[in-house]
Amino acid sequence: MIAGAALALGIAGAAYWYYAGKPAPQGFRLGKIERGNLVAAVSATGTLNPVVSVQVGSQVSGQIKEIFVDYNSVVKQGDVIARIDPESFALRVNQAMGDLEAGRATAMTQRANVAALQAEVSRAEVALAEAERDYKRNQMLVEKGFVSQSALEKTQSAVAIAREQVKTAQAQRAVGDAQVRNGEALVKQRESQLAQAKVDLERTTIRAPVDGIVISRSVDAGQTVAASLQAPTLFLIARNLTDMQVEASIDESEIGRIAIGQDATFTVDSFPGRTFRGKITQVRKAALVVQNVVTYVAIISAPNPDLTLLPGMTTNVRITVASRDQVLRVPNAALRYRPPGAASPAKAEKGAAPKAGTTGGTGQAQATRERLTRELALSAEQQAKLETIQRATAEKIAAISVDDPAQRKKEIGRLRAQSRTEIAAILSDEQRRRYDALAAEQRGVVTTSGTVWVPDTSGTPKSVNVRLGISDGSFTELLGGELKEGDVVIVGSGGAAPATTKSAAPRFGF
Repeated sequence: MIAGAALALGIAGAAYWYYAGKPAPQGFRLGKIERGNLVAAVSATGTLNPVVSVQVGSQVSGQIKEIFVDYNSVVKQGDVIARIDPESFALRVNQAMGDLEAGRATAMTQRANVAALQAEVSRAEVALAEAERDYKRNQMLVEKGFVSQSALEKTQSAVAIAREQVKTAQAQRAVGDAQVRNGEALVKQRESQLAQAKVDLERTTIRAPVDGIVISRSVDAGQTVAASLQAPTLFLIARNLTDMQVEASIDESEIGRIAIGQDATFTVDSFPGRTFRGKITQVRKAALVVQNVVTYVAIISAPNPDLTLLPGMTTNVRITVASRDQVLRVPNAALRYRPPGAASPAKAEKGAAPKAGTTGGTGQAQATRERLTRELALSAEQQAKLETIQRATAEKIAAISVDDPAQRKKEIGRLRAQSRTEIAAILSDEQRRRYDALAAEQRGVVTTSGTVWVPDTSGTPKSVNVRLGISDGSFTELLGGELKEGDVVIVGSGGAAPATTKSAAPRFGF
């Protein structure tokens, strides 16, 4: 009996020291490497605006006499939408007409004077001809001795006087011709003044320059507009509200990932739960700087056939910059996890190519080859050529001996561009078009290195280096590394059971 009790106490003591004195093993929350779809996107805010909106102003100053449209009025090109008081402009037209008639009368008078001066020229020329005949006759008579030498000299003087009179008459006619030309120029000037007065009178009638809808009216009847410095805006007409656009502000750190043709979705607060779709149609190169924050404007098409969307609405935009179908992906929580006491490894430079011969570089090249084979339906011969091109490019990159990082990056970019050209050369026309589209999708996508932790056979976390691609915020594309589909990774600590001190009650029972 005593021996049995002693044996029981011994067993109880051993159990106490084993269970109470040793901490419970640490637990982990695990994730799995699996295949799935990934969509990388850029988020931004923007404003809805009509694709074409025309500001209608006034080119003349005056008082608004009549307004024929209001907000939301549908107008056609040429419709009268407002009228400025035309009375003063009509008076200017009448004055210009009177000035023109006076100028024409002056021109007619000057033409008549020119005709009279031309007659004087003709009379002087006749007198000169008669004087020359008398001179020749007297010259013959002097030779025969019938008249004296003095008579010959008188006729010679008469010829000289007649010639000067011709010159004088011709000069006066030239003055008359100049006056006629001046009068004609004055008539043209008065005609231009009359035409300008008529144009100003016509401009008192404000017409719609395009078909559309009036979305803003800035004046009322009786208000005076002044167009001395710049044309005041009276109305704003949206040309077509069924075709809108979103002007999204993209941060400078993200603008390199945006390209024309990318898909985009956006929401507005007025219609919660409804998503609208569009495409990037323009990326404006002009930078906007507000409080030292640099942004660029991307234009997104926004079809609005039911006129649901209104100008000025604030939008929340999501632009799809890259997508991957059925690729290996790792949970982002696994990339953030670090065991207690583990140092965070330095990440590789974004966009840097892995060294030749490393697992990351081989995995990335293989992933690219698998994707091109799948997306472009490459033949066996094309696959072999693709692998040869990739291997040759990797060897050339590994052989670069430039120490300057900027020059090295430039040389790597040149080799990759050459590689893309060689790849395009082995493709058919249809494959090349698809390859160009895939290259456009890849624009701005960078690759990075990362570290995940996996439990080893003893339950201790072990680090594994991986090569990463695009991310959707929850998962990241796995391009290379030692992991494969189905492997588990640590995404967090499950928490350890609290260690019990030796003074605590033993956790056992009979």
